[in-house]
Amino acid sequence: MKVFHKNVDLQNELFEVRKQGKSVGLVPTMGALHDGHASLVKRSVAENDVTVVSVFVNPTQFNDKNDLMSYPRDLDADCCLIEECGADFVFAPSVEEMYPEPDKRHFEFPPVSTVMEGAHRPGHFNGVCQVVSRLFYIVRPDRAYFGEKDWQQIAVVKAMVKSLGLGVHIVECPIVRDADGLARSSRNALLSADERAIAPEIFKHLQASLEFAKTHSVKETHDAVVNGINAVDGLDVEYFSIVDGDTLQDVGAWDDAQHIVGCITVYCGKRPVRLIDHIKYK
Repeated sequence: MKVFHKNVDLQNELFEVRKQGKSVGLVPTMGALHDGHASLVKRSVAENDVTVVSVFVNPTQFNDKNDLMSYPRDLDADCCLIEECGADFVFAPSVEEMYPEPDKRHFEFPPVSTVMEGAHRPGHFNGVCQVVSRLFYIVRPDRAYFGEKDWQQIAVVKAMVKSLGLGVHIVECPIVRDADGLARSSRNALLSADERAIAPEIFKHLQASLEFAKTHSVKETHDAVVNGINAVDGLDVEYFSIVDGDTLQDVGAWDDAQHIVGCITVYCGKRPVRLIDHIKYK
């Protein structure tokens, strides 16, 4: 496995790969890798001739400087996991390498980019599109792999790919969870032991709502989840939106859409750590 820090070095290597007619898969990450990321890398390795994993904590998608500073980083550990998964290349650029000049491009893809995370974290998805589009231009992958935990992010990236005509196939991969149900996330490393003990309550209430929803309205289900999680000392729901899984618009009844998803963000602990998850109702 080779590790690159410069765009031109990676591009030169990939030029030789493409000359041989080989397919390229890309797994974009911000590092602090875990089993969820490993599942993406392994799938890319299985479906492509060559796999590139990017490791870059992108400053333009953080609207909270403290959140950016506290984001976990361990490139050596990340490279060990990536190599174990069978990837070929790691791209770990500096901020200056990714953004030699300030990126002044503005991306907006309503309605999918303006609700939920888009409403609560102004500028977040603009930053996501800035960095993902740069990675796509640098790597020119045939396929790119994203985890479903970031449900809304996938919808935004798909909209960007369509708008820019990038021709990259976006592959959605299922959430990987710990045995107690907590969705694997790089942010989990920031949880104290006490916070880690209560964090699984998020998925517990989401999962319980599947049965509850069979005999209750969308609003009643929403309220039951929010009230149940907020009743746990140390957890505070920022939002819980029950939406059309494709348009991400709120639904008022269970028959309003073919696919319905409940997307949630919860603050855990005193610092606090911001955790996201979702549940598929249909």
